Amino acid sequence: MNDMPLTRLKEPLVNRKHMAFALDDGLGPRARIGLIVLATDNTMEHEWRRILGTLPGVAFYESRLYNSPDITPETLAEMEKDIEGATRLILPNGRMDVVAFGCTSGTIVIGEETVFRKIRNARPGIACTTPITAGIAGMQKLGAKRIALLTPYVDTINQMMRGFIEARGIEVPVVGSFNNADDAEVARMTTHCVRDAAIELGRHEAVDGVFVSCTSLRVAEIVEEVEAAIGKPVSSSNHAMAWHALRLAGVNDPLAGWGRLFRT
Repeated sequence: MNDMPLTRLKEPLVNRKHMAFALDDGLGPRARIGLIVLATDNTMEHEWRRILGTLPGVAFYESRLYNSPDITPETLAEMEKDIEGATRLILPNGRMDVVAFGCTSGTIVIGEETVFRKIRNARPGIACTTPITAGIAGMQKLGAKRIALLTPYVDTINQMMRGFIEARGIEVPVVGSFNNADDAEVARMTTHCVRDAAIELGRHEAVDGVFVSCTSLRVAEIVEEVEAAIGKPVSSSNHAMAWHALRLAGVNDPLAGWGRLFRT
């Protein structure tokens, strides 16, 4: 192949090489939140954009972490090795106020403190949260002491999660599950079936709140509807973690339309 001859460009009519510019604080002057999203997750970013998008001066930045679409204790444990690297990919050397690790069941299997340690290896001293960390903080803030737990998980993970929550002082007398280990299918479960299940469990007299676990389930937009039906507070993995990340970053604005937790 013959090389094409280079064509000399004509000088532009105007070529100002040192235009004046000014700097501000950029996006997220109030809060910058890093979000680690699982490779298979369809839902978390969508729900966070809906919630955080109403707040001026708040921005979040994501990285993706590889995970198996099959949700088992073994596959969840495999994610531990990639948490630090995923954290480093979020605006390297840029200001960050909070980093949130977006896997509820993964946090239970890996261990909350291990997740935080991996994040802080990349971002020393930073505030951290996870969906289960946030869910417990949210239920405590709302005064819920006996909750119904709704998940898509297999029973092995459900029992681990129940034990984790109860070890932190919240009773879990009611558990319901869709018993599905396929994360791609979990992301396609309708808000109608999630709503109906949450209402059924939440109406039980033994509970005073509902937590819906799994970042793939679409819950945030039905929280107020479920709360109205059962008269009790409701939260979920994405919903609670968005609230907790904001509070850790010092953003305490009440938000209408997202349930009791966001009005506290």
